[in-house]
Amino acid sequence: MTIDLGRVGLWVPLRLWIRQGARLPETAAEVDELGFGAIWLGNGPTIMEVGGALLAATRRIAVATGIVNIWTHPSAAAVAREYRRLATAHPDRLLLGLGNGPREAGQWRLSPYDRMAAYLDELDASGEPAGDRVLAAVGPRMLALAAARSAGAHPFLTTPEHTQQARAVLGAGPLLAPELKVVLAADPAGARATARQALRFYLDKRGYSTNLRRMGFTEEDLTGGGSDRLVDAVVARGDVGDVLRRIDEFHQAGADHVALQVLTEDTDSPDPDRQRLPLEQYRRLAVALYGGGDA
Repeated sequence: MTIDLGRVGLWVPLRLWIRQGARLPETAAEVDELGFGAIWLGNGPTIMEVGGALLAATRRIAVATGIVNIWTHPSAAAVAREYRRLATAHPDRLLLGLGNGPREAGQWRLSPYDRMAAYLDELDASGEPAGDRVLAAVGPRMLALAAARSAGAHPFLTTPEHTQQARAVLGAGPLLAPELKVVLAADPAGARATARQALRFYLDKRGYSTNLRRMGFTEEDLTGGGSDRLVDAVVARGDVGDVLRRIDEFHQAGADHVALQVLTEDTDSPDPDRQRLPLEQYRRLAVALYGGGDA
């Protein structure tokens, strides 16, 4: 893979960039200067369009789709065309992340694995390089597919223990870039409340809940936005030092890159007018990781 993601990146819901509006180029340029290696974009209809705007506004940082949901973006050929356009304009800075995200009811009759394999066939036929894509793989079968037909895996909502297992399946070569949720708050109860505000969305989805059960969590852990045990396992909370130690746990377990999804009361507020990028938290993390400047 020719794209350099660095050791740490930022995973950002697409809607938070969209809400930047005319401020997006200025904000993206600031994030670029902070030193993070990549911006990962959550799925949405305009994911490639927003990715292009981020690439145009920055000079160094990579942009990765985390993920293009193959159920809501069913045309692999269309995705490949847009990828080629952006990758040509911004060489070695765009990583195509693909995954089996939430589906419509009628799509549950289809095998996620078989659909992903067919999607990859379509991308290959369109000329999209396998080395410039990763899969949102968590289970052993999908991880093996990621190792065979992409640059690696981008697991979501996992733990260092899962990362160690994923590395064993992938082998030494492929990229392993797990997402990690972060709450910079000293009060455990308040931090967990902020985390649950975001986790409720994911715990209601069959794909995420299935993987968490595979990781040993129970139905009780998955209710009410997650038990304390689950929240503490999948969310790094505390001060900056606590978060850095959790990032190191993922790296020690075999991760090449960790994509931080920073959560605040505002990032997942039910009031859209309050939703905003956690820039203050990005700045605090960047100071600890990079001294506040380029990596």
